[in-house]
Amino acid sequence: MEEKLLAKNPTAYHNYSIESTLEAGIVLFGTEIKSIRNGKSNIKDTYVNIKNGEIFIYGMHISPYEFGNIYNKDPLRTRKLLLNKREINKLYNMIKQKGISIVPIKMYMKGNKVKLELGIGKGKKLYDKREDIAKKDADMKIKRALKNSF
Repeated sequence: MEEKLLAKNPTAYHNYSIESTLEAGIVLFGTEIKSIRNGKSNIKDTYVNIKNGEIFIYGMHISPYEFGNIYNKDPLRTRKLLLNKREINKLYNMIKQKGISIVPIKMYMKGNKVKLELGIGKGKKLYDKREDIAKKDADMKIKRALKNSF
């Protein structure tokens, strides 16, 4: 199936070292789907939490659909994610460990369904972030040097 990227979290890989990923569905209303298809969604400052055996995403902004009038919902409302019980229990046991978090990485269309890619990883310290930036700069300089030498 073809995937169409709708939104991504640019700080996910910067702030966390992602060890594994998994795909989850999102419970949405019709006007929210139409707004997402128009590209009016943002997952930059979002986080995921497990409460009462269910998994929710907080802080995901979906702008109100311009023709939705009374059917529009709150843009920042809490939305339920769709995972089976075994996956939720596995995630719950992982995040009980110190420093492990569930981070939304990207939102995309798969067929006609909206999916969210979740990353499981540890938060990076400031010195880890500096090392990553230094490594990227060094790789860029090497690529430039190789490009100019030919």
